[in-house]
Amino acid sequence: MSETLVAYFSASGQTARLAKTLAKVVNGDCYEMRPEQAYTAADLDWNNKGSRSSLEMNDPSSRPAIANRVDGMERYQTVFVGFPIWWYEAPRIIHTFLESYDFSGKTVIPFATSGGSGMGNTGAVLKKTCPAAHWLEGKRLKSGASSAELAEWVKTLKK
Repeated sequence: MSETLVAYFSASGQTARLAKTLAKVVNGDCYEMRPEQAYTAADLDWNNKGSRSSLEMNDPSSRPAIANRVDGMERYQTVFVGFPIWWYEAPRIIHTFLESYDFSGKTVIPFATSGGSGMGNTGAVLKKTCPAAHWLEGKRLKSGASSAELAEWVKTLKK
């Protein structure tokens, strides 16, 4: 068992691809946050103000339920948390995840995929949701980043 977990939410598969590559690079375990109610294409239509994702992102208190739990979360010392950028921040399901476990003494490193926007205030917002963790600065990465690119990024992290 690894002491490193790569936890991720992926709506379209882009973040999943990146997370699986990262897990291999860091020799970590991989965990996919699956929403209790899967997102449909209509749910993800950011042009529709009434879509599920739009409604969630417009409500800072929204906490979509997660269908599965991490077994043995207490054994992980480092947790990479991956997600697509929605409206310049992490989807609300990431807050659900961070509020579901005790991150005291753990190092948390966010990473994101995006069609073009950066991380915005994501790091600061997530730190407020989970202040007990030791946070390292996150990074937006290409979903198709190579193992070599990810290894270079991981080397720059100062724990």
